[in-house]
Amino acid sequence: MTEIREMNDLPPFASHFILHWGEMGTKWGINRTVAQIHALLFISEQPLHAEEICERLGVARSNVSNSLKELQNWGIVKIVHLPGDRRDHFESIRDVYELFRVIAAERKRREIDPTLVRLRACANEAGASSESGDEYAKHQLEELLGFFELVSDFYVKMDRLPTRSAVNAIRMGDKIAKSIGALMK
Repeated sequence: MTEIREMNDLPPFASHFILHWGEMGTKWGINRTVAQIHALLFISEQPLHAEEICERLGVARSNVSNSLKELQNWGIVKIVHLPGDRRDHFESIRDVYELFRVIAAERKRREIDPTLVRLRACANEAGASSESGDEYAKHQLEELLGFFELVSDFYVKMDRLPTRSAVNAIRMGDKIAKSIGALMK
């Protein structure tokens, strides 16, 4: 880690966070460099221009440019113009809850919504089948569809709440679980 600080002028905690966020990004299906750039922008007090990002992370300019475009497509990084500087600077959404909302909305749009469409189509196709073994598959697909619809509906309801109310609802989760558990006894 000392080498990273010397090369990139980052304190150890920043290097550790950026490296970890990059690793987590790969587990979430996000390119490592995209996640690392987001981590750097998230903890940077001031917006950064692309050359600063290249220098601090030791990443090629083309990779930084492509990664910044991806982060802008996700809606979690925006371009900022600073007085007296013609370069584009970039900053992450600062509010953790807003960041989570934007990421959740984008993941829903990219992953859940297309899955719902495909599951509905598959369940309908299976329902139209007269093959003897297809009844089980139809049942399984309908169960999975029901789960995805439930999760999607829950997301929509939570997304409608003001941030403070959504946070309070999340914090109430343990109390709700204990109450339901007590009712089940």
